[in-house]
Amino acid sequence: MVTSLEQIRNPFFIGVAGAGMSAIAQYLQGVGKNVSGSDRFFNEGKAGDIKEKLEAEGIRCFLQNGDGITPDTDLVVASTAIEDTVEEIRKAKALNIPVIRRSELLALIAASKKTIAVGGTSGKSTTTGMLFDILQQGGLQPSVISGAGLVTLIKKGKIGNAFVGAGEWLVIEADESDGSIVQYHPEVGLLLNIEKDHKELDELMQVFETFRNNSNRFCVNRSNEHSRKLSADAANDFCVDENCTGAGFRATGFEQNGFQISFALNGQPFELKLLGRHNMENAVAAATAAALAGVSLETAAIALKQYEGIYRRAQVLGQKNGVWVVDDFAHNPVKCAAAIRSCQPVSDKVVAWFQPHGYTPTKFLRKEFVEEIGNALRAQDEIWMSEIFYAGGTTTKDISAGDLINDLKALGKKAYFVENRDELLTTAGSHLQPGTTLLLMGARDPSLEQFAKKIYSEL
Repeated sequence: MVTSLEQIRNPFFIGVAGAGMSAIAQYLQGVGKNVSGSDRFFNEGKAGDIKEKLEAEGIRCFLQNGDGITPDTDLVVASTAIEDTVEEIRKAKALNIPVIRRSELLALIAASKKTIAVGGTSGKSTTTGMLFDILQQGGLQPSVISGAGLVTLIKKGKIGNAFVGAGEWLVIEADESDGSIVQYHPEVGLLLNIEKDHKELDELMQVFETFRNNSNRFCVNRSNEHSRKLSADAANDFCVDENCTGAGFRATGFEQNGFQISFALNGQPFELKLLGRHNMENAVAAATAAALAGVSLETAAIALKQYEGIYRRAQVLGQKNGVWVVDDFAHNPVKCAAAIRSCQPVSDKVVAWFQPHGYTPTKFLRKEFVEEIGNALRAQDEIWMSEIFYAGGTTTKDISAGDLINDLKALGKKAYFVENRDELLTTAGSHLQPGTTLLLMGARDPSLEQFAKKIYSEL
């Protein structure tokens, strides 16, 4: 039984190329552990440059065949996607090596620091990145473990989703999809929002209530009808609606001018080079949590004016032939709708493309996808979808992205199905006129970044 980081010397990560796993692997390497790992994407040659970046940090990478696990390995870490039938799990058990899940290890790491845990259905990665930048600007020398790379760290040749600072504060992205958020006991718990995603609302409310009860201090978004029900202290809460009252931190005066937003938080002006009201919400959340850690709103505004963003979160690839191309990680109904709306102020027309991931979650959220995307589209906007991304494993392929498109067509929306995404430009090219924004959305598929760059280069 592993109960502290001090017991760990030679951990091995199964699925080390994943966003969540690679972040913890880098963190442990950064605090002096001898880290190694494997990934099936290494076997398939689909890991991009992640393997090279991990190896540059000193993390040894192996094919997912069991060779990387030796008698010297003292801990095996597996993501929730790794089944017990995987060869490496069987080998670890044969060697009596403890096996724990990623969330258990992250809980041990969080317990070793003054942790701010960022929870909620949407916006966790962006808010985590913003909060890290604010604490850095405030001189707190924080560490971070995120689900996505920070552009400032990526520019230094890193994956960008983890950093070990010299200070006592740690910012983590706390995941509710597998219920692991209930394992953390943070100094500050931050709840962004609650919407149906992965789980039904009633179950999510119970999960986030435990998160609240485990937090020393807790702040919630009072503008979200579900999260405000879990408020612990209104003075620590924030809101972004003009009519919202009672919160200690209140945003007003939102404006979007091109690819820049501005607002005031308790009278302090903020400007960010980002799109959409949802990013004001993320920024307000980050500034609020930072204030609870002792960083002023003025310092937060300085930090966020320089904020460079998160990997594949509303990343503007550029403009070509009068068409803007934006790459976004949006993958649940609310996120897709927010991404579409964020592009509308700069576009005569938005042509949005979406690749759903996972047959089970797509079927679970079919109604919500259709409602949220349908409500976000203006009369001139379009939604295109390609077939659902299948990452492997046991599943029933009993739904198609084409089913969602047919539902949207039934609502009178301009909706199109292009099964093979490589045919997107050929099929949709005539729809991309000057003044259009092409918004590319999807998650989990490691090839999406290269797909977006290919679309932009061939536009």
